Amino acid sequence: MQIVFLDSDTIPTPLPVPDWVSKWVNLPATPQDPEAVVKALAEADICITNKIKLTPTILAQLPRLKFVCVAATGYDCVDLQACREHGVVVSNVPGYSRQSVGEGVIGFIFSLRRALPYYQTIARQAWPESPHFCVHGAPVLNVRGATLGIFGRGAIGNEVATLAQALGMNVIFGEHRHRPEVRPGYVRFETLLAQSDIITLHCPLTEATRGMIGQAEIAQMKRGAMLINTARGPLINEQAVADGLLSGQLGGVALDVLAVEPPPAENPLLQMHLPNLIITPHITWANEHGMRSLMDGISNNLNAFAQGKPVNVVS
Repeated sequence: MQIVFLDSDTIPTPLPVPDWVSKWVNLPATPQDPEAVVKALAEADICITNKIKLTPTILAQLPRLKFVCVAATGYDCVDLQACREHGVVVSNVPGYSRQSVGEGVIGFIFSLRRALPYYQTIARQAWPESPHFCVHGAPVLNVRGATLGIFGRGAIGNEVATLAQALGMNVIFGEHRHRPEVRPGYVRFETLLAQSDIITLHCPLTEATRGMIGQAEIAQMKRGAMLINTARGPLINEQAVADGLLSGQLGGVALDVLAVEPPPAENPLLQMHLPNLIITPHITWANEHGMRSLMDGISNNLNAFAQGKPVNVVS
């Protein structure tokens, strides 16, 4: 049985090769080109992919492929309907990064509320010439007592809620956009926008969630509200976020994901050198514990499929 990992360099430590595998192929970074992906998987029984897309066109040309293991929790890179049509089982690795991302979000909250990037810069630029022992500038806001609105109530969303409540934050979960009924424990989509001091996104990327935070939604937020996205870049309209920062409607933004990854250098957000904009390269998931959990999850998925009892099946 042959396994091909399409983007193995996305995990810095090599995965252990199961003893039942006849051939294991690590491809550090397969181009996101249909011909290149089909060529890479032509002899594969099993594919591991982190972010390389498997489209209907690609899957139609891979009659040998039987199993796809997504090396992540989010599986929007795989067309599930096409996999069902071709008899391909798909599994993901749920919950492995809950602690890593959860702590990363709390770090972003403190950085934005306490204006840490701003004051780090001011310490070098203005403090030496200050007539006083301190330099005032951007407002320093409390974390305790602030309202944190969370979209997405999976493992990561719940972890963020637990940590935030331990800090004394008021936590609310938002209902799906356009959903008329509100489930117990949730508030309306629009209510979360209006009441939150900080909004953090932890929902999967689907056609329903794509662009869920755009110009209209930002206009409904409190002036000076803060936005955090560690889930998927296309959940937000990047130009609307840039405009919201420039107008002051958004008081701060922290993004660990962008719509295109790696992003083009001309991405408007990367061109904005603002003290209340934090951008990190899709790294909040990757603490040491999360990395080990991901590798264990991939291995468990592979072994379970080989034994005819697949787990964490999403299609």
